[in-house]
Formats: sequence, C-alpha cells, structure tokens
Amino acid sequence: MNKKFTFIDLFAGCGGLSEGFLSSNKFKGLAHVEWELPMVNTLRKRLVTKWNHTEEEALKNVVHFDIQKSEELINGSWKDATKKLYKKTNHDNTVNKGLKGIIGNKKVDFIIGGPPCQAYSIAGRAQDKNSMKDDYRNYLFESFVEVVKEFEPKAFVFENVPGMLSAEPGGIKVTERVYKAFNEIGYEITAPNNLKNRIYVADDFQVPQKRRRLIIVGIRKDRNYNLNEIYKNIDTQKSTNKKTVKDAIFCLPKIKPLKNITKIKGKNVSHKLVQNKEKIKQHEPRHSNERDVKIFKEWVEREMNQKTLSEKIEFYNKLLKKESKHAKYRNLEWDKPSPTVVAHLYKDGLMFIHPDSEQARSITIREAGLLQSFPLDFEFIGSKGYCYKMIGNAVPPLMAKSIALGINDYFKNLNL
Repeated sequence: MNKKFTFIDLFAGCGGLSEGFLSSNKFKGLAHVEWELPMVNTLRKRLVTKWNHTEEEALKNVVHFDIQKSEELINGSWKDATKKLYKKTNHDNTVNKGLKGIIGNKKVDFIIGGPPCQAYSIAGRAQDKNSMKDDYRNYLFESFVEVVKEFEPKAFVFENVPGMLSAEPGGIKVTERVYKAFNEIGYEITAPNNLKNRIYVADDFQVPQKRRRLIIVGIRKDRNYNLNEIYKNIDTQKSTNKKTVKDAIFCLPKIKPLKNITKIKGKNVSHKLVQNKEKIKQHEPRHSNERDVKIFKEWVEREMNQKTLSEKIEFYNKLLKKESKHAKYRNLEWDKPSPTVVAHLYKDGLMFIHPDSEQARSITIREAGLLQSFPLDFEFIGSKGYCYKMIGNAVPPLMAKSIALGINDYFKNLNL
C-alpha cells in the first residue's frame, strides 16, 4: 500500500477541505484547527463515523482553538481562558503541548486551509461603513504563515474568495502582503498580478454550483518544485460533465406547504414532508410565513428569475408594500448549477427558493449540503442557523478532492 501524504487543516470549519483530501484516499489528516464549536463537533463526528477515528483521536486531532494565538497553538498553553474553553468541550490534556504535541515526530507534508473570507468579500465590504479595512480577519493569513513556518511542509493550499484580489486594508493589497510573508519564510506563490489566473470554478469539478474560489498553492523555494506544473495537474482534474441542481436534489422527498400554519412542540410549522421512507436526515423545511409561501410559489410560476431587475424590484415592492431598490428573491433552476451557496442562509433563504413552485419554500440544510457536494451521510451538528452557516462557509468537498488529486499526482512522481 502506498504511503499517504499528511496534512494539517487550518480554519477547518466543518471539514470541507479535509473531507475532500481524505476522500481522495491519498492523504492522512494529522490535525484540524477550528474556533467555532458547532464546526468542531461536526468535524469530530465525521472523523469517527466516516474516517475510522476513535472518539479519543477525534477529540485530540480536531483542535478547538483560536488560531490567532499562533505561538500557543503551536507550542501549547494552559492559560486561564484556554483552560475554561477545554473544560467546556470535555477536552483531555494532550493539547497542552500544542500542535507539536499532536504531530509528534511525524512529518507534515502539506498545510491546507482558508482564513475566513468575510473581510475579503466584495459583498461584505460593500455592507461595512469602512469597507472592512479595520477588520481583524484581514490579517488572519499571518497565523497561517506562522504554522507553515514552523512545520515546513512541501507545499500548502490557501483557499479564499476572489474578492481577496482587490482587498486593500491599510492601503496595501492583501495579495502583496501574502506574497511578501510567504516569500520571507522561503515559499513561492504566484505573483500578485497573476493571481487572477488562479481562480477556479466549483462546477468544473462536478460540484453543482457556480462557486468561484481563489486557490493559492505555495511551494518550498529550496526544493526543485514547479508551481505551474502543480496547477496543470489540478487543471487535469476538471470535467466537462457539469452537474445541475436537478442532479443534486431532485431525488429528495418532496415538501409541501400546509393549508394553515400549525404549531408542533411549540414551534410554527408551515410545511410537511410528503414522504421520507429513506429517513434522510436534516431535510426538514424551515418555517415560512404565509406571505413568503405565497411569494415563493408565485415567483417560480411567473419565472421571475428571467425578468429584468426593475421588474424583480417592482414585484417585491408591490407584494410587500415596500420601496426597496434591491431585488430580494431568487429561485434555483433545475437545469443549471446553483449560484454560490452562502453563509447568509442562516438568516433567510429568500435567494435560494426551491425550483418546484408546488413546494413553495427555501432549501433545507440537506439540500444546501448536497449543492456544496457534501455526501448524503454527512451530518452537520448545531442549530439550523449554524448548520446553514457552516455549509455556506465550507469548501466544496468535490472541489477539494480534485485539488488533492492534482497535488498528489505531481508530488507522487518526485524522488522525495
């Protein structure tokens, strides 16, 4: 059996990147670092139920820690705040030696991850009065750099939104800061003015979604590696077999609106499953008020997606007696990939209306997961809102798998 490459996943979220790398069957995860507890619990459970970890291994290897405290993360710490945190999560004391203690004498071949993208997102900047220039998340890449510096992997994969290319906190482009930081610790990445060529679209990798992501691969400068060849190997994983919304969610049990909103266990319920013989988990509809149910149905029936922007705005304002200048609704379309699945789903699903007008609803957690290419048996742990949030923030596993296979194909043939 061929030896698998090893990796550390930083800003792991619920495990989209890890899932892709593990499912390639070419990589072994040594540690996964994440701060938000629902994501931590989700990834821990997945490692146990799918990837043959014991509960003790999952507890140790999925590190619930603030990566901004890079030195403590790497070397370990028992400062008061950390003690309280691990007490809450039932964590044993193996983490007091940090990542070094978890990794031991194992070699780290790759480091993967994507710092939170909200500060780089064009939409996020548009909504912030100071265009996110003061947001601490602009500089989270520095923590990524510190871990790379410590473990000296062959290469790393740094994933983010294309909006990162235009972000300029402090009047200096983030890409220039990133390029300089990695260069100073001995790693080569694509020059900032050429990074636009490193934008990939998820539907090229059989993900049923038009999600654009910047993929920055970095390699050690003291080795005879070729960055362009690595990207070429990733490119060979692209497929012309595009997947659609229908491919992803058409087979799921239908959910129909009730004639009257009712209460079940104290909660308002507006829809019900017509049948769910396979007992698919997390395919429960979120509650919608009568007005929205009517709007969802009418929006799809009238094919409002195809209308002009002014017609969409007029539709919204007329029904809700508003004077908005923005369109608030959009439905998915059966024969196309989904638009980018976003974390905003935790607030509402108005931009993700189900394409079947008879169902008159927004998408479920399970549907959002499938559109992100998470397997049907992947269980998201947390409140409904948190589940939508972690799915929207994740890297599509099929996209991650393709990146993993491309990287493996390059490095497996080298005499290392």
